[in-house]
Amino acid sequence: MSRARADEEEYWHSSKFRAFTFDDEDDELSQLKESKRAVNSLRDIVDDDDDDLERVSWSGEPVGSISWSIKETASSSTSSLEGRDSSLQKGSSSYAAFPKQVSSYSLSSLFKGEFCLSFSALSDTGVKSYAPELRRPKAEYKDYSSDWSPKDTVRRMQRGKICSLERFRSLQDKLVLLDEAVAGHDGNVITAVLIFLKRTLKREILFRELEVRQVALCHLIHFLKETGEQKLLLDLLRLCFFSLSLQLSQYREHLNIQDVEKRREFLKGCIGLPFSAEDTSHIQDHYTLLERQIIIEANDRHLETAGQSEIFRKYPRKASILNMPLVTTLFYSCFYHYTEAEGTFSSPTNLKKTFKIPDKQYVLTALAARAKLRAWDDVDALFTTKNWLGYTKKKAPIGFHRVVEILQRNNAPVQVLQEYVRLVEDVETRLNLATKYKCHDVVIETYKDLKDRIQLTAYKCKVERGSAEEEKINSILNNMVRN
Repeated sequence: MSRARADEEEYWHSSKFRAFTFDDEDDELSQLKESKRAVNSLRDIVDDDDDDLERVSWSGEPVGSISWSIKETASSSTSSLEGRDSSLQKGSSSYAAFPKQVSSYSLSSLFKGEFCLSFSALSDTGVKSYAPELRRPKAEYKDYSSDWSPKDTVRRMQRGKICSLERFRSLQDKLVLLDEAVAGHDGNVITAVLIFLKRTLKREILFRELEVRQVALCHLIHFLKETGEQKLLLDLLRLCFFSLSLQLSQYREHLNIQDVEKRREFLKGCIGLPFSAEDTSHIQDHYTLLERQIIIEANDRHLETAGQSEIFRKYPRKASILNMPLVTTLFYSCFYHYTEAEGTFSSPTNLKKTFKIPDKQYVLTALAARAKLRAWDDVDALFTTKNWLGYTKKKAPIGFHRVVEILQRNNAPVQVLQEYVRLVEDVETRLNLATKYKCHDVVIETYKDLKDRIQLTAYKCKVERGSAEEEKINSILNNMVRN
């Protein structure tokens, strides 16, 4: 009896398994070594007649090896959560779930795989199953990972959403993003995109693209001033100044081209230069004006040579209209083609609409042209308007005092001058103009309305004796005495 007890104690003390300790050696490597010893020790317990056969898994590795045990454990642990929970709670390999994919030739290899699974499950379950990863809400996570277009990205940035710009990797995508930001007219978004481009693009490429994007260029210059990046700011300003000087010098070359057709083609090529939007618009208008002048010049030269137009016979042209300014072209059109329909290139209203000439400039030019021709009916029609009731009224966007000056400069008759002097609203200005241009009727009527007997008496000395104006003043003075 004592012999059996001694053998039993010797058996348990001689076991290759060791008890649980809190030593530092109990790491993952020691667990793997312990698992290997446990697998090898099972060879003595399980009776297997095929030990001399080499057993391999579907992956080509020997069944029972450490690498095979790890792979089998990983595949089974991801597919059998219930087996992992059971092995963790009971701490026994017999309760672990069998792996779904087991490749072996004998029951012993299957048992080995099951045993290895239990040990691996104990070491991995605590990390994978019971320490969940902390993540952002899905709705918030979309702001970082969704495939937003440049336009949608700019809109979200305008609403204060956080959007990642790192996914815009190609130069084309980055430029589209910048254009969308500029189109959105949000300075904060434009600056944010410029910071991203400054960080991800080479300096030469960034400067080259900003040359044709003046709004973004101004934002970057202001940002560099605020942040104090003086070197980059100086390089940017130096490049902009050099580029602008080069463009202006190239544009000035059209002045040296004498042939009109060659100059027109040269100006057409200048439209593509990287000027600002406003300057590009001016160059486009310059090209359109020259093209229009070429057409008008060819047509009028033919009419003048053939003698088919009365106005060209009565007022021969003194110079060509080619290469003239826009105001000169408008004056020419109002002088020779005032009554033409809007559909023709030489029509004044067509020029006004094409080049967006302001009403004041148009009225001044048309008034000077028609007054030079002494076409007083056209002058009158230029200022006559009708209201919705059909009543006519004279209205001048430039002020009637300027109308009077232009008419007097073109030797308008006193009757015409007096008509427009009366329309001057300011009494003092009206009296000054009437006195200056000897519009006696206007002066007399104004003093009469003011009931100024003294001024009427004084003005009586300035008119001719026995004239109609003197008689009118005497009649007004007599009526004042009676009243």
